[in-house]
Amino acid sequence: MDNEIENSNKLESLTDKEIFSKIWTKPRQVFKFINDKHYDKYVKLLLVLAGISRAFDRASMRNMGDKMSVLVILGLCIILGGLLGWISYYIYAALLSWTGKWINGKGDTTSILRILSYAMTPTIIALLFLIPQIGIYGNEIFKANGDITSAGLISNIIVYGAMILEFILGIWTIVFCVIGMSEVQKLSIGKSILNLLLPILVFGVPIIILIFILNGF
Repeated sequence: MDNEIENSNKLESLTDKEIFSKIWTKPRQVFKFINDKHYDKYVKLLLVLAGISRAFDRASMRNMGDKMSVLVILGLCIILGGLLGWISYYIYAALLSWTGKWINGKGDTTSILRILSYAMTPTIIALLFLIPQIGIYGNEIFKANGDITSAGLISNIIVYGAMILEFILGIWTIVFCVIGMSEVQKLSIGKSILNLLLPILVFGVPIIILIFILNGF
């Protein structure tokens, strides 16, 4: 009983600094605080930064460096990603709320979006590791067959070290999303994973099948 009271008091007294530090070691406690207290202080900023991060990922996957200069890519990712990127997270949160109800999820779109914004913290931090990659190889990292090996040993260690750290932070983002969804939707970890996948299964798979059909396989 004393432990429960102590944990409750800790929830009441989490500072901004503690939220962003304890999320790495006690993510469920932090997500519970964010959800219970409707902690919206950094939601908009985090969604803007997450939108920028997602825009850079899409630029890399679409090999935009084959058609555009690095300055154009930077401008598009920062401006359009920041202004419009959050929309995709809002839509995803709405779909998570809708499909989550099929498995007795309790969260609404606003509460889920709030949790998703803080769960994106590792992905946002990963933006910092994009800086040395662009600084060393520029447009090459956005090309299909970009040369990212010719800058020398030290530079390559920095670039590939940054890529590894980005990958690790990507894993942390997934972990945070699962734990955060479990807290806001009041679901088990297994059902939380299912909830995160349902929108993709319900909408993504049919679209992919339709594309294959239209293209004649």
